[in-house]
Order: sequence, then structure tokens, then C-alpha cells
Amino acid sequence: MMKNSSDEEEVSLGCSTLTLTPLVPESPPVRRSQPILITTNRKKGGEFLSSSHSPIPNPFPELCNLPNSSLLNGSLSSESSDKCVIKLYGEDNSFKTILVARQATAREVCHLLVQSAHYSDEENWVLLELYPTLGLERCLEDHEIVLEVQNTWSEKVKARLMFSKNYDKYEFFHKQWCFFENAMISDSEDSKKMTSTRFIQELTSYGESPQIKGFFYFKGYFKTSWKKMFFTLQRSGLYRSIKHPVTDHRHLKEFANLNVSNVYKVVDGCKLYGAPTDFSFCIKPTKSQCQVKDLKIMCAETEEMRKMWICAFRLFKCGRQIKLNYNAISEPKLAPRTPSKTENSLVAMDFSGKAGGRIIENPTEAQNAEQEEGQAWRKREAFRFSQSNMNSEPQDFSVHETHPWFHGGLTRNEAERLIEKQGLVDGVFLMRRSHRHEKCFVLSLCHELKVKHFIVDPLLVDGKKYLTLDSGKTRFIDVLQLVEFYQINKGTLPVCLTRPCICLPL
Repeated sequence: MMKNSSDEEEVSLGCSTLTLTPLVPESPPVRRSQPILITTNRKKGGEFLSSSHSPIPNPFPELCNLPNSSLLNGSLSSESSDKCVIKLYGEDNSFKTILVARQATAREVCHLLVQSAHYSDEENWVLLELYPTLGLERCLEDHEIVLEVQNTWSEKVKARLMFSKNYDKYEFFHKQWCFFENAMISDSEDSKKMTSTRFIQELTSYGESPQIKGFFYFKGYFKTSWKKMFFTLQRSGLYRSIKHPVTDHRHLKEFANLNVSNVYKVVDGCKLYGAPTDFSFCIKPTKSQCQVKDLKIMCAETEEMRKMWICAFRLFKCGRQIKLNYNAISEPKLAPRTPSKTENSLVAMDFSGKAGGRIIENPTEAQNAEQEEGQAWRKREAFRFSQSNMNSEPQDFSVHETHPWFHGGLTRNEAERLIEKQGLVDGVFLMRRSHRHEKCFVLSLCHELKVKHFIVDPLLVDGKKYLTLDSGKTRFIDVLQLVEFYQINKGTLPVCLTRPCICLPL
């Protein structure tokens, strides 16, 4: 009898043969997935196809060659090798990382940040180099390459870049005639004195080599007290005088080389370094480890002197390039204004006649015209808000909170610090709430290198609520109206509100 080979299985045991029949039919064999080697070239119909011509595109081409992958090597691909990532901080300690070109300058980075924030005001934005633990800060020049500045930082001390407003970066160009004291500047031979205007012109051109001299305090790293010393600043560097008055160049000892150093403003110098005044500045070598012993900290007697010496350092180091930077940002303006020596050079005009405008020469008549113009402006503004101010209910003054010059509950010290950082220039202002007086505001205004504070009081007249700065002589519907008025009329203020203190969020 024939047995089906599929149903039976023969097993040989020695000399006998035993036939076994399975009780349960066999289940199909289990197929398990196994790795398959895919060759470089595949054959289809006698035609070789390269794996590079696969009908399915490879979404991760950088992973095809892992040993040379940019992800493993930690470097960017060839398309982005000319880019780098930098981290920038804002006034509120918020930060933002952006991708910029490796040769991007400080001016280009500021322009990129303003454009990304969709902000219309592109003037007076700068990058500040900060050393928070050392209390050092300086404003980067427009031509400085940001990546090169970061490469000079030491890993031992934290440093950062801050995006901020700064109104006094080129202030010496606006006040050339009075920025430097004539008694402190002279030519290289000290044979004749120089004016402040000529001093700046010589430093921003290839002219003569002027010099500036003066006293300020200095304390060495191993010294315990500050000593008032005489210094001379020239193109070749800063020199300390062993003997005063200086009658021979042999009495000058080199103190700092400007080509390999930068000048910084010192914040809280009295607290950090025991300085005799609050007007300290510092010379730090470019490629130093940022140790205190490498810093040359000096102290001026006034804010005006510190500002003058810091600007002199900048002009001696790269004055011609600073002039080119200033011209580059001044040329795009459609109608450049010729800077006047003082705001009082403006004249009053009368356009009421048919023959055209005439200059009002009588001071009394000019003052009366200013008052009439202010009263007419207030009447127009009051009429615009007359419908919303007919009842005695408190007026909503929240319209000002949308404007960049309003800084909420900023304290007095914080307001002074913010204005100082953005430039001690006449007319820099901000508005904030008062912490001492309920329902009051405070106008913080810079005048003559000092920050002054003015209380804005609420006033109730005939059941209508107003705000005033001068005890009710001039009344305003809200804070916005008050600011707009004092931007064109100084009134009881020492100067008009010309430069708002702005913090642009990143």
C-alpha cells in the first residue's frame, strides 16, 4: 500500500524502519523578517539601476553618509557655513537667538532686530556689551563685527549683548563747539590751545595729532587707596605723568595701549570697587581673562568729565571710522536738520497777516503768541474729548499704556538707571506711575546730565477730571495729551520732551 509522503514520515532506527503518522496536521511555517542586504546597483529586466535614482526621494540626505554627517561633527552644512547664532538680551532681561552672517556688524544686527519687531523707529538703536558681575558696559561701534567681539570673551566671566536705545552715542557731533573743554585740549606740541570743534575734526580726519590732559582718580590692583593723578591721552595711547606740570616727554609713562583695549563705563563703582565718586570708567584689554587685576579702573569727578573722557578714547582709537558711521546713518534722512547751538535760536513767527509770515522780535509779543497758541491747542483737544467727559465719573486714562514711553510701575531708581543707559541727553523722558501718591503719575526727564522727576496730579474741576503738571494752570484730558503738549511746548519744564525712553521687547 502506497503512503502519501506528505502524511507520513519515515524514521530510520538501526535496522528497522518505523513509520509515524502525525495526529495533527502541520501548521504552515512561520516567516520571520530578516535583514536583507541591498546592493548598490539593482537589476531590473537586464538593466542596472543605481540606488541614487530611487523613485522615492530621500528626505534626509545628510544621513546617507554617517561618518561625514554634519549632525555628528557638530558643524553646519555648506549652505549655512557663513552663518552663526548669537544670543541677545533686552532691557527686561528677555533674550532672543538669531541667525546672522559671520561678518555681520553691530549696525546690521540692530537693523535686523528692528525689522523683525516691525518697529518704525530705526534710529539710535545699539548693541551694548555687558559684564554684569564686573559692572562694565560699553556701546559697540557700528562697524564692529559682532562675532569677533564674542570671540574675545573669557569663559571665566559671563558677558552678554543687550539691544537698547542710546541717544548719546554721537552726541559730540551735535555739540562740537562745547563738548570738550578748551582748557584740556591742545595740539601735540602743546604750543597752542584748540577749540572743541577743531579737536573733533582733527580726530575724525588724517590731520594733526591733538592731545587731551586732565586729572582723575586711579587705584592700582595692589593699592588700598585712590590717588588723583595727571593723565595725557594721545593717538599712541594713554600716559600717566610722573611729574606735573609735564615739561618733558620723558616724564610720561605709558598706561594703556588704545589699539588693544576698549573703554567701558562702570556701573556701581562705589559699591564694587570703592570708588570715591559714582563716575567711574575702565580700560580693559581686548583679549584678557577679565580678572580684576587686568582692569584699569579710573574715576572722574563729574558725569560730564567721565562722558568727555570716554568719547575721547573712542575718537582717538577709531575717530575716522566713527565719522563714517555717523555719516552713513545721517544721509538716508530726507530732510537733514542743521544742528543749532541751542534751542533758544528758534524764532517766533506770525502768519496771521496776508503778506506772509514775519519774525516776532519783541519777547513779550512772542511769549503772548506762545500762550495763545497753547490755549488754542488745548481748546481743540478739549472739544475732541468733550463728549466723553461730560459726567463726573472717573476718566479712563489707560490709553497711554499702549505707548512705548510709558513704563508702568517703574521705581525712581530704575527710571534713573534706564535713562542713564539710554543716554543722558536733554529731552530723554519716560512716564510712570507714582509709588508714593495714589492716582498720580511721574514724568522722569533728563536735563543737564541729571534726571529730574515731576509729579502729574489729578484735578477735578466742575465735575470733570483732568491731569496737570503746574497746579491746574494747564489741564489735560489724559496722559497722552499731556505728553503731546510738552513735546512742542516746554511750559514749566526745563526742556521739551524730545526723546522717548523705549524698551523694545525681543
